[in-house]
Order: sequence, then C-alpha cells, then structure tokens
Amino acid sequence: MKVFIINSLRLVVYVGFVLTWIAYIFGAYQNRMEIAMTIGLPEQYAGAASIGLGVLAGWIVSSVVFGIVATLLDIRDDINDRLPDSRKAD
Repeated sequence: MKVFIINSLRLVVYVGFVLTWIAYIFGAYQNRMEIAMTIGLPEQYAGAASIGLGVLAGWIVSSVVFGIVATLLDIRDDINDRLPDSRKAD
C-alpha cells in the first residue's frame, strides 16, 4: 500500500509539472500583445515570442515548485523507511 501511495503522489507531481507548463504557455499567449509591446516586437512576432516566453517561464516555475515537492516526498519517504528501525531500538 505504501508503494501505491508514494507512486500516486509522484504521478501528481508529474501531471502538475506538465499542467503548470501548459498554463504558463496559454497565459502568455493570451497576453501576447502586451508581451510584444513590452519587448518592443512587431505584432506579427507576438505569438511566437509569447509562446517562447511562456515555455521558458513555465519550465522554470514548474522545475522549482515541483522539484521542491519531489524533494520533500523523497525526504518523507526516507524518514518513513527509518521509523521502524528507531522503534526496534527501544
């Protein structure tokens, strides 16, 4: 049962990683004219520039957030593995 729960949490992390990335790409595309004006690009390049920036921003945010979550899951798993050993020592 423990393996199922840990693998389910990892699946949530992987799905969340991809969905966060997609959300950033979609959000940047929705604001493509504002992004193009901020960068100083002509309107015909607004879509490509916003998708590129959405991919970059989504990748960075997803990597940081879900990297921390995956690290915390690994720490919790290691602690749970060591708990029975400490109980036997008593």
